[in-house]
Amino acid sequence: MSDVLSFHAEHRGTVALANGLEALNIPLLLGLVVGLHGIVARRGGVGADWSRLAVAAGSTLVGVYVVYAVAWDGVVLSAGGLTEPTPELELAWRMHAAAFALALPALGTTFVGAAQAAFVCGLTPRWQRLLALVGGAVLIAAGVANLAIADGSGLLFVGMPGYLAWLVWLVAIGVRLVRARTVGRPQGASTT
Repeated sequence: MSDVLSFHAEHRGTVALANGLEALNIPLLLGLVVGLHGIVARRGGVGADWSRLAVAAGSTLVGVYVVYAVAWDGVVLSAGGLTEPTPELELAWRMHAAAFALALPALGTTFVGAAQAAFVCGLTPRWQRLLALVGGAVLIAAGVANLAIADGSGLLFVGMPGYLAWLVWLVAIGVRLVRARTVGRPQGASTT
């Protein structure tokens, strides 16, 4: 806890900025899963069950991210002015770590549901589906050890390849959706 205290006391502004970005991640995540659900519905509903799973898991993930961000703010605020760790700082840190650990299976389920929905309705190629299934499974598997991760276990790093796969998939599907939106559109036509 001494390392946690010193890090957060010394890097208060950086942590506040990083944590503040969660306020941007939350609507973007919801926009992705709800938008994907809308695309699936417009394509005849093939993959609708998967997109509903992605919306449900993504909504759960957002709730967990809120707890994660609030607890991290609590860590930063508790660390201010302290010379040694207190029970309040330790509680805030453990809540933050527990929320992060719980986010792993929620993100994995969101990942699998969104990727399956996108693949089944023909939005993405097979490699993106495979990436999501493996990455999501890794996140879910790591999340099974959420109590150990919340207690500081190195099992957290089991889930990191899943996070990397999520980022790669987000870029790949983003490019794919932008290209699909512009193909066949007359020059100068509106995208709305």
